[in-house]
Amino acid sequence: MKKYVLECCVDSVESAIEAEKGGADRIELAANLIIGGTSPSMELYREIRKQTDIDIFVLLRPRFGDFNYTENEFKILKSEIAAFRDAGADGVVIGCLKEDGTLDMERMKELVDEAGHMHVSLHRAFDMTRDPFESLEQAKQLGIKTILTSGHKNTAPEGKELIKELVEKAGDDIEILVGSGVNADVIRDFMKDTEATAFHLSGKVTLESKMEYRKEGVNMGLPMMSEYEIIQTSADKIKQARDVIDANRK
Repeated sequence: MKKYVLECCVDSVESAIEAEKGGADRIELAANLIIGGTSPSMELYREIRKQTDIDIFVLLRPRFGDFNYTENEFKILKSEIAAFRDAGADGVVIGCLKEDGTLDMERMKELVDEAGHMHVSLHRAFDMTRDPFESLEQAKQLGIKTILTSGHKNTAPEGKELIKELVEKAGDDIEILVGSGVNADVIRDFMKDTEATAFHLSGKVTLESKMEYRKEGVNMGLPMMSEYEIIQTSADKIKQARDVIDANRK
């Protein structure tokens, strides 16, 4: 029987606990998922490690925006890998691009070497490359174990045909992790029509803030987001995805 993987992206202790309750195999830990994720704090990692037994892959991204980093940003990225490796993280999720839209092979090799024994995933920087098949082969050369992708589209359902091809070309060499817009129904569809075996989702719900006093007309961040709504993973949504995978294994 094939090995199936359910990965949940989280940015809080509460979400990590919910992911484990729902049956996720591992979490991708980040900060600021609302902007695609940035590097989390070491204290967040440590608290989740204390309160769960789930594997933790740490997303490392020094800032919002593109994946073409300055020398200072690259130094930070490399140092973060070393810090989380020494702290016992199970994996890191990374990606660097050159100006021409190809993987920055020189820098990526440095980061993979720094990761040492940890599992290394290439995040959706892959979806911003100019040629997905060239990038797949480069990732194989680097020894990367997982590629997170939406098939070069905004969501995985939109990129389904490319993902199907990537899974076939990846074979047993590298895990193609289907992400973006994924839920139980999407997983069911992919398991029926493709050979994909790894799925990435947030399983999020919006919770109402417990604040009674609410300041009007002041935003702490993105003006379209309310400070009085909390986005958090739901164990029920993760369990729905888990149940679909378990019921449709090939």
